Amino acid sequence: MLEKHHIVFRSQGGLDFELNYKYLTSEEHRGDKGPHKCRETDLKYKKELQDTLFEILEDDFYTIYDVVDLLGLDKKQAEKAFRKLPYSQKGIKKEDIIRRLMGGKLYF
Repeated sequence: MLEKHHIVFRSQGGLDFELNYKYLTSEEHRGDKGPHKCRETDLKYKKELQDTLFEILEDDFYTIYDVVDLLGLDKKQAEKAFRKLPYSQKGIKKEDIIRRLMGGKLYF
């Protein structure tokens, strides 16, 4: 049976949406090479998620509702998560959205 792993942990500000989940075996999840015990694995998964977000979000600005539709976020969760982000007439900057979804950090 596979276990659902939050790539950006909820304690790090991660949200509940499908892209933030990785389905792992018990050993892959909680073993010595798993993301909870191995920083390298944790960072690898975070970088993969971040790269996916940059691929999906191709434009420079988005409304909250664009992000909800594109990423399958819960509307209320998205409104709460993004309410403190700078919002211009064009919307919210892609980089700000991704940084928020990544728990406040970008990984390079």
